[in-house]
Amino acid sequence: MKGGYWCAVVGIWAAVVGWAGESPRAERVILVANLTDADSVRIARHYAEARGVPMANIIALRLPNAEEITWPEFISALWQPLLTQLVAARWIDAIPMALTDGLGRQKMAVSGHRIEALVICRGVPLKIAHAAEYFSEVLPLTKRREFRTNAGSVDSELSLLARSNYPITAFVENPLFANDRPSAAALGEVIRVARLDGPTAEAANSLVDRAVAAERTGLLGRAYVDIANRDDIGDPWLESVAAQLAALGFAPAVDRSDSTMLATARIDAPVLYFGWYAENVEGPFALPGFRFPPGAIALHIHSHSASSLRVSDRGWAGPFVARGVTATLGNVYEPYLELTHQPHLFLRALARGSTLAEAAYYSIKALSWQGVLIGDPLYRPWTVSWAAQMENFLKLPEELAGYATLRRMREWAAAGRGEEALAWAASLQRERPHLAVGVELARQWSAAGDLGRAGQALGFVRLRQGFSLNEAALAREAALRLEQCGRPQLALEVWQVLLAGASCPPALKIAWLPEARQRALAVDLPLVAAAWQTEWNSLISAAAEKSRPAAAP
Repeated sequence: MKGGYWCAVVGIWAAVVGWAGESPRAERVILVANLTDADSVRIARHYAEARGVPMANIIALRLPNAEEITWPEFISALWQPLLTQLVAARWIDAIPMALTDGLGRQKMAVSGHRIEALVICRGVPLKIAHAAEYFSEVLPLTKRREFRTNAGSVDSELSLLARSNYPITAFVENPLFANDRPSAAALGEVIRVARLDGPTAEAANSLVDRAVAAERTGLLGRAYVDIANRDDIGDPWLESVAAQLAALGFAPAVDRSDSTMLATARIDAPVLYFGWYAENVEGPFALPGFRFPPGAIALHIHSHSASSLRVSDRGWAGPFVARGVTATLGNVYEPYLELTHQPHLFLRALARGSTLAEAAYYSIKALSWQGVLIGDPLYRPWTVSWAAQMENFLKLPEELAGYATLRRMREWAAAGRGEEALAWAASLQRERPHLAVGVELARQWSAAGDLGRAGQALGFVRLRQGFSLNEAALAREAALRLEQCGRPQLALEVWQVLLAGASCPPALKIAWLPEARQRALAVDLPLVAAAWQTEWNSLISAAAEKSRPAAAP
């Protein structure tokens, strides 16, 4: 009787507040900030203004100013004060008791909640250290050594505020995992939590700014999948991601080599990135000046990808935020692969219109564990259709509009309208030239044997005064295409602009200068070739000096 009564209450509540399937309501978002950190409170206010969340929904608590805290600190400073306020304001429907459990948590009879998302702001601790004194057996999980821990993500613990007195050792099964039709009872057990955090307060604020901007234009950019060839679990996840992205019209660039993406890889406008498995940010992401476009979602699977969010050169989540990502996922301690966010499920949920928070909780098996979601929980990347993008083509950001053109070209080609697509894209190029579109036109016309039109497609590049870091590999590809089309002089001009630019870092110059030198010799410019050889020698010497171990004192 008692269980049936509470299920009925939760079911009525779900109907009233619109759980499962309706648009998220900003007035049901709760923000948590650290009262002792002025930036934390400012981030909460900034998010509330950007999304129309009532300022009364900000809860500021006096918290430790550290990313890692103890269980007693977590319970006394965060869990219990937050739960008390949420129950008092009837965000969580519960009857408090006079008893506490062994951790000091007040016991409550909880029947559900009406919270759309709980947003944790930079300054609120990130993770809870293992405490041997609070260990308890949770069978059968604790028969396995890897689950004999109570270390965990603050956010993952807060997901269970509406589930009273759960064990903190090991993990709790997530009832929303891969659940296409969650019951009202399942929804009532889990509060979706997201975090606005990063190396700086400005980077944390930009998470919502970039989400709002992307929802106006829709996703613009390319997709990348980096498959590590590691095992029969993670690799199939990413193969599924690649297949989904192709079906969505992104024509993803897929790297199936054993290493992660090389620094020289083409990675212009990476609006979607899924990869594994390196400990720290590397490849093109580590190059100085790398930036994600607005709306970008990036996930690199690693056990400690979010062990700190205050750094821009270690792990993956913090560096991604520092480089302008809009949303990412990670782990604060070792989660073990099957208990991380599963990228194929995450993408599936996003592509069908779920919010970022809904997709994150759809894709992870374990709560009270290691996962963390960084980004605006209300962000819906698929709010704007491809057709709507093209209807507003002239209003799209100039540096990204070409990716909408490429999407339409693929769509028409799939429908048997390839020639029409080429002519249409070429006409757009005359008004609003874009490097990625020019390279694609040159590729297709070269493949068709029309080298004259292929060369014309890239003729506009001689007007470029420079290339951004994200365009560097694309500019190199343009130079190679021009040479194939019989325009070696123009190709050399592209090389000169690319290699002279301040945005081309030493790592790329070391890789590309020998190639450019050969092109200079081919068009009888020995002085240019000699200058590039001298520059390459200098860069190699500097790199060797930098890598040399320091002399002992």
